[in-house]
Amino acid sequence: MARTYDHPGEQAGQDPIRLLALRDAPLSVDEVFRAAGDDAAGGTALFVGTVRNHDGGSDVDALGYSSHPTAEAEMRRIAEKIVAEYPVRALAAVHRVGDLRVGDIAVVVAVSCPHRAEAFEACRKLIDDLKHEVPIWKHQKFSNGTEEWVGA
Repeated sequence: MARTYDHPGEQAGQDPIRLLALRDAPLSVDEVFRAAGDDAAGGTALFVGTVRNHDGGSDVDALGYSSHPTAEAEMRRIAEKIVAEYPVRALAAVHRVGDLRVGDIAVVVAVSCPHRAEAFEACRKLIDDLKHEVPIWKHQKFSNGTEEWVGA
């Protein structure tokens, strides 16, 4: 059965996947937020992941992210799945690769939907699936001189 729309603004416009990228330079929350904006959306949920100063009871000094060549294609596959499962108006996700310090932004994702509950759910699913399924690995360096690979 075809969906009926209460307002012409609800009809699908451009591709809702507006920005997907891996970057080796600092990330912009504003860029991701703008990319996820849509006039037909009543809610935009945004998640910003940062490098924290500890993990597993040890102090973290720095870390590096590396990715497999298929990482961006996997990001797109996940984004397409989110768009198929939720009424997404716009979606954006950018992940950092390279060396980062404590406090640096590692990932920014945003999803806009007609209503806030949908936006929250879709944004949470997006970041959870990106973390679990995209081949990006974290190399943590601890204050005690030890190192650890996460996700490898």
